Amino acid sequence: MCGIAGIVNLDGKPVERRALEAMTAALHHRGPDAGGVWTDAGAATGLGHRRLAVIDLATGAQPMSLPDAALTITFNGEIYNFRELRARLEAAGHTFRTRSDTEVLLHLYATEGPAMLERLDGMFAFAIWDARRRELFLARDRLGKKPLAYAWTPRRFAFASELHALRFVPGLPLETEPEAVLDYLTWHCIPAPRTIWRGVRKLPPGCHLTLRADATAEPAPVRWWQLRFEPAHAPDDAAAFQAAAERLRAELEAAVARRLVADVPLGAFLSGGLDSAIVTGLMARRLDGPVKTFTIGFRHRAYDERTDARLTAALHRTEHHERLVEPFDFAAARRLARHAGEPFADASILPTFLLAAHTRGQVTVALSGDGADELFGGYDRYRAMRFLRAWDRLPSLLRTPHLAAALRRLFPAAGERSAAGRLQRLLRLLPVPPEDRYAALMAKISDRHRHQLCRPRLRACPHAPEDHLASLYAAATTPEADAHPAETDLHSYLPDDILVKVDIAAMSASLEVRSPFLDHHLAEFAATLPWSWKQHGRERKRILLAAAGDLVPPPLRQRPKRGFGVPLASWFRGGWGPRLQEVLLDPAARSAAWFDPGTIERLFHDHTARRADHGALLWALLMFELWAQEQPA
Repeated sequence: MCGIAGIVNLDGKPVERRALEAMTAALHHRGPDAGGVWTDAGAATGLGHRRLAVIDLATGAQPMSLPDAALTITFNGEIYNFRELRARLEAAGHTFRTRSDTEVLLHLYATEGPAMLERLDGMFAFAIWDARRRELFLARDRLGKKPLAYAWTPRRFAFASELHALRFVPGLPLETEPEAVLDYLTWHCIPAPRTIWRGVRKLPPGCHLTLRADATAEPAPVRWWQLRFEPAHAPDDAAAFQAAAERLRAELEAAVARRLVADVPLGAFLSGGLDSAIVTGLMARRLDGPVKTFTIGFRHRAYDERTDARLTAALHRTEHHERLVEPFDFAAARRLARHAGEPFADASILPTFLLAAHTRGQVTVALSGDGADELFGGYDRYRAMRFLRAWDRLPSLLRTPHLAAALRRLFPAAGERSAAGRLQRLLRLLPVPPEDRYAALMAKISDRHRHQLCRPRLRACPHAPEDHLASLYAAATTPEADAHPAETDLHSYLPDDILVKVDIAAMSASLEVRSPFLDHHLAEFAATLPWSWKQHGRERKRILLAAAGDLVPPPLRQRPKRGFGVPLASWFRGGWGPRLQEVLLDPAARSAAWFDPGTIERLFHDHTARRADHGALLWALLMFELWAQEQPA
């Protein structure tokens, strides 16, 4: 895994090498093993690279050029089928100087151009400069595992793995985008292609972009892959279900095997859930020695998964490593805010970073279970949406606001992870129009709090963040209404939140994370399965358990989903309280330009006095402020 950056001066002037070096240095944590910069003969184009050496440790340095210098690449990621691709290219007469997957990409692009993307099996974001055509080609993997952001001005085009590296591009105006601030407040992340800065974009998953050196207009991304949900089986066909479970097992085994290609030590993240247990079990069956597994735990029992993780470790006889986490430190929170490059407030980035740092002490690559919830129906909110559709089928005489209000009074609001608290939030959605419900369910802030927090300049912004998710929900390709939320997540929550979190947290610890469940062959197969084979009644991941339940300890097979979080509410009322107050209630806080200080103060005091649980919202405000403090005055 690596960090990439580059500049193309559209006015033909030489790239400032010092700026390119600064961009690359800002990505040092993504690639601590080596780094380099390259400029073309005319010096109007430059590429930078930081390397985390995983494959071909001796000869895989980047940026890398073909011998005739016609093509030069800077590449972040892993191509799992590069050996097969190389053999095919060698048979066609190509010669290679390294054993790296990077060189394979160069030869493949020389042969096929953008069509080469269809042949790639892996996770990637890369840029190739074509000296003969005077073009820059950018591409990103199918599901968005590796990030890539770019900026356009009439004089200059620049790109980088992380947004904060773009701060070193000369003459790039970095103005905060009000619409992005509203997005952040609503989702605790900023959905692609928007970023926190006006004029800076994220290349969406499954897209590529071509920039000509004489371009006079901003280039538009081109989609080269998109997952479509088209069930290919009758839900009540028992024989087809069994055959599909057997096929799923084979796909899982192949996906894990592809991700064990490395010239460095590997391990696995191990929680108390199904997904990491399955990945660990499949690794154990392929590796010669015991799998190294890594778990973190908390003193707060609702967040501690160590006991369950030990069951999986014992089943698969892993070399298991645990770490007990004390309240998080602000220095690391500031570090994460800087590497994210824009406000990002999924609080599970905290344990993910701690787990990654714990894991990096012994291995360079770790496999994880990310993606299984979206592909195989793991989230409770999918059942919640089924409940809401059942409500809509009740006679109109029953579906009255009075009944909804009465139900809410029966279940007063409670803690974030309590059943009563979740039910209360669900009941609030009963009056919401069906087409808007999933966006309302996923929103992290109430309309009331958003209105109170926003300064007039934000309240005057006509942008409605919920429209983005509602439009994705309406555009779902699946004919099964129950599957609409999961398909929506695969195009929003997964690439905009989960994969951003994992990338930033792991790369902050210089750890590569690979996700077998996000193998595109596996994802495309999962998209053909009826929804009832995934969730049925109270069953979650039904076909996944049928395919790989033997890899999961029996007590964990029907364990309620917990999610990967931290006890923010109690930390903010304890040791973090004074520091939180110092940062958020500082009269000179930069976030005051966007959010009302009086409302922030009320939220803080209501939380610390236990009148309400505002832990997640306070964390979002904290991360915005820490990000803002990283920006030039």
